[in-house]
Amino acid sequence: MNVFSCDFPLSSASVFLIDHAWTYRVESARQQLEQVPGLLQRMASLMHFDFHGEYPDEDVVEQVLEEMWKYNQTYQLSQGTAEEKVPVWYIMDEFGSQVQHSDEPTCSMAPFFYMPEQIAYTILWPLQDLANGDEVTRDYAYGESNPLIRKCRLLPWELADMRAISPFTPEPSDLYYQSIFQENKETLPRPTEAQVYPKDKIFKVYTEMRQVLANLKHPQFVFTDKEEEADILMLYSHIKDYRKLSEERPHVLLNQFPCETMVTVKDCLASVARRVGGTEGAKWLPRTFNLKTELPQFISHYQQNQERGQDNHWICKPWNLARGLDTHITNNLNYVIRQRESTPKVVCKYLEKPVLFERQEVGPVKFDIRYIVLLRSVQPLQLYAYNVFWLRFSNRYLNAVFTSSWHNLIEVYLLRGGNCIFLFLMIPNILQ
Repeated sequence: MNVFSCDFPLSSASVFLIDHAWTYRVESARQQLEQVPGLLQRMASLMHFDFHGEYPDEDVVEQVLEEMWKYNQTYQLSQGTAEEKVPVWYIMDEFGSQVQHSDEPTCSMAPFFYMPEQIAYTILWPLQDLANGDEVTRDYAYGESNPLIRKCRLLPWELADMRAISPFTPEPSDLYYQSIFQENKETLPRPTEAQVYPKDKIFKVYTEMRQVLANLKHPQFVFTDKEEEADILMLYSHIKDYRKLSEERPHVLLNQFPCETMVTVKDCLASVARRVGGTEGAKWLPRTFNLKTELPQFISHYQQNQERGQDNHWICKPWNLARGLDTHITNNLNYVIRQRESTPKVVCKYLEKPVLFERQEVGPVKFDIRYIVLLRSVQPLQLYAYNVFWLRFSNRYLNAVFTSSWHNLIEVYLLRGGNCIFLFLMIPNILQ
């Protein structure tokens, strides 16, 4: 790597703009390298690969996709649809990409999005007055004061053996859940007696859900547009003040539970599952780590897997998104570590030997079964399964899919339906 130093004195009041050489979302990276004229050549040169060809070379494409996590930076938009808020990754130009790391940096850098032109730059500013010949450096783990986490975050550039760290992840203490509860700003309901209704009661339903409006036809239910008079509330918006609701309307029925994030959000579900599976988690859940709180344990587990020659493909998922958004599958440790800088994520062991379904003219394909269940009560536990479930089959042979970095069953969303189609079958009257 080149070392950049000042050719002239710089005041700490100086500000510089750095261009971005490549801006992309991960799912389009390979396609852009293969199709955008000059991009592969520029990235290969920036990363110091020996490549002078005019046509995309698959080996060089793979090298760039592997190495780019030492150069990537990220930002995300705070407004727009869920798709528009998926993190954007970018690589700075030849100058910005060669600014080296230092624990005592002379400069700082941050992305800047210029709204009038809808374009992003990086701003660089000196943290002190720099004399001619002083090195321009920045902190690659800016803002991280914990020495162990800094070591983990810097691992893409400074190799470290983390195998001595225990990879086991016990369930967090109650304080962890209390902090989530406080962050969600929920209040707990007052205890209430279960209401007994006459069999012929007509329930008034208030809902924000089109599916409920279109399909609830039973004569015991009527819709109302007045939330305050409803017996049943089926809402998209999250209820926060359960206490007030329990005091004012103790017998209203809701489609939400207090603290339901414990099972509906991925990081909490993984933590709670350790109650039945210990430090390695429940047997039905692949080994899962929270990248925010368990990064050292994950790296240790990854390096131990590597030492034993075991498969090391992992899937990174945001805590609270669906439809495959911002989901990544990789065996590249640097790739996983850098995901911590975007949205909060968990990383789960990818199932490399799933149960397959033999499709005629295609071969063995992945599939899943989707159930809808209704949680009626926690204590005592009452759970109802809808008597319709969905089967989804990939239309791609497993080995062909596995060679791609996008090979999970939700691929129909990741690839926008272009390369993978699923057959949806509704099977009625199975579960009673």
